[in-house]
Amino acid sequence: MRKIKDILIDNGFRFNHNLGQNFITDKNLLDKIVELSGVDENDVVVEIGTGAGTLTRAIAEKAKKVYSFEVDRALKPVLDETLSGLDNVEVIFKDVLKMKDKELIEIVGENFKVVANIPYYITTALVMRFLEEGVHPSAITVMVQKEVAQPATEDYGAITMAISLYGDAKIVGQVDKSMFYPVPKVDSSIVRIDVYDKYAGVDKKKVNKTIKCAFMMRRKMLLNNLTAVYPVQKDEAAKILESLNIDLKARGETLTLDQIIEISDLLSK
Repeated sequence: MRKIKDILIDNGFRFNHNLGQNFITDKNLLDKIVELSGVDENDVVVEIGTGAGTLTRAIAEKAKKVYSFEVDRALKPVLDETLSGLDNVEVIFKDVLKMKDKELIEIVGENFKVVANIPYYITTALVMRFLEEGVHPSAITVMVQKEVAQPATEDYGAITMAISLYGDAKIVGQVDKSMFYPVPKVDSSIVRIDVYDKYAGVDKKKVNKTIKCAFMMRRKMLLNNLTAVYPVQKDEAAKILESLNIDLKARGETLTLDQIIEISDLLSK
């Protein structure tokens, strides 16, 4: 296949900066991402963000079927070339975040894995769309900004805790920014989430509400955040924390998911 840059230029493609378009071009890296995602010949894969089709082709070489969703129709002539000769790929020009579960299932079925190279600003929304809604893939592999994937950063806590309700997430690889075209400003981490009913019987929507509450104002104590969100008096919230042996001056980032679940359960009562 010709160089992606040449294909884009010859088709008069113009990058839409509002969509955060950065395409991976290195074949070895593309194959590595597919390997890290755990995709094999038995898998149906839902790819979010077809882009120039480089990752799509790499997935298709391993997967049984690939349904790739893209919002930029200007990429169609590019994809006609980069995905030519593949009979197990279907590109759908729709926004997955705006699709209902029923519509998505009618297209891809109920058993699939998700692989996505998408703008960082919608990564959280995309991941939670597949975890919180009624359609659950067996695994989700996404690229996130490297700094966000580090436990020491502020952005790490809430989303990581929320994801932990639905499965296990781990960093499986790193991608240098020079491996993208055009080159972004930051390096990336590849995160894989293996999805299963880790907390069966737990009201996950209520727990997610408590997680968001705990992290919404980081400099404030958890006690104050709880009284700001829930219809509970400060002394009542204090009794809940004390009953769980949680310091009244504790902040959200110091708690475990199990503690958050216990708090959520007591608050709902």
